[in-house]
Amino acid sequence: MVMTLDDTKRMAIAMKLADMKSLLELLISNEQKFISAVSDQDIADRFRDMLKDDQKNLGVIDTVMVQYGVKSEPKETITQMISKLDELMSGSELTIYEKVFQHELLKHQIVMSGIVVHKAAQKVGADVEAAITPLNTVNFEERAHQEQLKGVLEVLGVRELTGQEADQGLWARVQDAVAALTGVAGSVVTQTSDKSDMNLQDVIRMDHQKVNVLFMEINKTQDPQKRQEYFGQIYKDLTAHSRAEEEVAYPAVRGKYPDGDLKELYDEQAEMKVLLDQIRSMNPASDEFLTAVNRLKDIVMDHVRQEESTYFGAIRDNFSSEESEQLATQFKAAKSRIQDEMASSTK
Repeated sequence: MVMTLDDTKRMAIAMKLADMKSLLELLISNEQKFISAVSDQDIADRFRDMLKDDQKNLGVIDTVMVQYGVKSEPKETITQMISKLDELMSGSELTIYEKVFQHELLKHQIVMSGIVVHKAAQKVGADVEAAITPLNTVNFEERAHQEQLKGVLEVLGVRELTGQEADQGLWARVQDAVAALTGVAGSVVTQTSDKSDMNLQDVIRMDHQKVNVLFMEINKTQDPQKRQEYFGQIYKDLTAHSRAEEEVAYPAVRGKYPDGDLKELYDEQAEMKVLLDQIRSMNPASDEFLTAVNRLKDIVMDHVRQEESTYFGAIRDNFSSEESEQLATQFKAAKSRIQDEMASSTK
């Protein structure tokens, strides 16, 4: 039974996510340049706020890409376009107004890319929707930035053409629009929060939610090919998740969590790994396959309940928010590296 997903639709979404990350990196570079290029303190402050949001959103996109588990490089034409734009933003060929105008267009591009990814996810699979949920916050914040940039462009454009100041009444309308968009976005991941990324509990909980969706999808379908596809993703996700936990998450709580409970977490994951390998060789059309998958689901869900109660409690009681966010970063890095190793081993 082939366990690698060879699904062009999923790969297309992975490429679009890679495009978005590259575009966001360019936005960050632009905003850093704009802060030093403009003499207007109000406009510079707006770019500082955008920069802070975009640095945070880059972490969100990284989280989504690792959670999604299907990787790709950006489209070549996107890479070429970014290289050319970065050259223009660094040079003197464009005025500051023209540079900010191009920047606003990039914001629009990343917003539309995010919307398209969400719509595509609805067609491809429920597990994809679960994986990319945090992308909502990126879409809303970039849309809010677009509204602010309209005001910035009016001020810069009038100043460039006439040497005089534009009607500042526009700023109030812009701020009303931004406030409305922020209220709609209302996210636990980025809105009304100063943290740069999710904490360890957030990231592990996302993995739990996704694998639960995959189990449900297997039980809903009678199509052996879809069962194989969904189990292939379960196999990859659980393998990367468990190894990353054993490298980062579990060692962090030694001495802060009962040894017996920690041993139970390790033992459950060892049992999962054995069962995962057994299911790989089964016919996805058989009753044996479904029975084994449901046994695996029971083990995983018991494991999830322990992690989300006692283990998460140990993290909350013994680590600051910043320390938990650092653990999340380490966990994602380990998981990403493991995903790359797994992908290389199947080539």
